Amino acid sequence: MDYKNAGVDIEAGYRSVELMKEHIAKTMRPEVLTGIGGFSGAFSMKGFQKMENPTLVSGTDGVGTKLKLAFILDKHDTVGIDCVAMCVNDIACAGGEPLFFLDYIACGKNYPEKIAQIVSGVAEGCAQAGAALIGGETAEMPGFYPEDEYDLAGFAVGIVDQKDLITGQDLGSGDVLIGIASSGVHSNGFSLVRKVFPMERKALEQYHDELNTTLGEALLAPTKIYVRALRSVKEAGVTIRACSHITGGGFYENVPRMLPEGVRALIRKDSYEVPAIFRMLQKQGQIEEKMMYNTYNMGIGMVIGVRAEDADKTLEALKAAGETPYVIGEAVRGEKGVTLC
Repeated sequence: MDYKNAGVDIEAGYRSVELMKEHIAKTMRPEVLTGIGGFSGAFSMKGFQKMENPTLVSGTDGVGTKLKLAFILDKHDTVGIDCVAMCVNDIACAGGEPLFFLDYIACGKNYPEKIAQIVSGVAEGCAQAGAALIGGETAEMPGFYPEDEYDLAGFAVGIVDQKDLITGQDLGSGDVLIGIASSGVHSNGFSLVRKVFPMERKALEQYHDELNTTLGEALLAPTKIYVRALRSVKEAGVTIRACSHITGGGFYENVPRMLPEGVRALIRKDSYEVPAIFRMLQKQGQIEEKMMYNTYNMGIGMVIGVRAEDADKTLEALKAAGETPYVIGEAVRGEKGVTLC
């Protein structure tokens, strides 16, 4: 008896590392001091010494049950983007610049080519965010996960000068709320998605005219990364007074997180067009509208609050960054919370 007979292939682990190195190399930043394969990753902070009060911000998350669709469709090259996005978008919400990322893949059996596909997505997400992929772990856990399944999670660290932290405390009545379009369902609410739509390959590969793609492709569309978009607003000279990443809990849970006491967010549902995937999900699942807005991003992945006089400049900066922004409402006096009308 040996470790391989027990279900853990050490040689496959070595091969996985070799296959992922080319993807990881694309994410490197000059501050990275170590290579892949060591026991830890080192990142120099020397370049940030000019900040008045350099402050680290961090985020950790996973992809959740969206992975089930990747298993069914045997498509593993985009879920890594989701993993990175869920972490770095939270960092960006605080005004931070993501610096580096580490991933964790736990699987029933290590198929090196599949692991490399997953990591290629992680690397692509890091490249979009400007973060270095400096380490990670692939854990082969036979008997714990089915052979063809895995879980994927990650952890990111970023930096911001304390004076530039976005806390929401300065948001006030009359400030404008701008929503930035999402790429689809992102990575939340898939337990409900899997109850509404048949989780069979044939159904997921069916083309739908209203989606302009297959159901599976629409649902697997990777989470949009907003790091560069928010940076473009800052570089345009606009101060973002509040920011909310619309993740699990939709509008009703996430928008209040950006508000100070005594300020309420008024959001107009007709200020943008809800993407077809949400309309299909609501209709087929017979889901109440409030539940949709309490579960999904409904086409808006990020909400930022700016002064009214900065609204046009913000919209221009976001469009120049390739985003689709909308003025979706404003901050008003009232009990902390959100009103959708």
